[in-house]
Amino acid sequence: MELIDGGRFVPAADGSADFAEHLSVPALSFGTYSIPAGAVDGQSPHNEDEIYVVTGGRGSFTSGGETIDVGPGTMIFVPARESHRFHDVTEDLTVLVFFAPAYSGIPQP
Repeated sequence: MELIDGGRFVPAADGSADFAEHLSVPALSFGTYSIPAGAVDGQSPHNEDEIYVVTGGRGSFTSGGETIDVGPGTMIFVPARESHRFHDVTEDLTVLVFFAPAYSGIPQP
């Protein structure tokens, strides 16, 4: 068993959005994503399926041409290679992120 201390708001040193991977095995990986209010989510589509679980904060999320409001408890599935992003962040967002298979870090071409 491995205990993971995650899900806290921890922006990058420059105050921008920050992703931190906490666990990676071939079948899946897990990390936290911190997005300060007003920050830009500059991510590109991934080659992996992804699940987001918002644990804190408020904002909006767009994927597959649909936009929703997000807040604590929001769960989102994004299929591999689908363009998506958080935006209009009004309260610092803390998000749990699960990739399957494990996140490769290679953006979708």
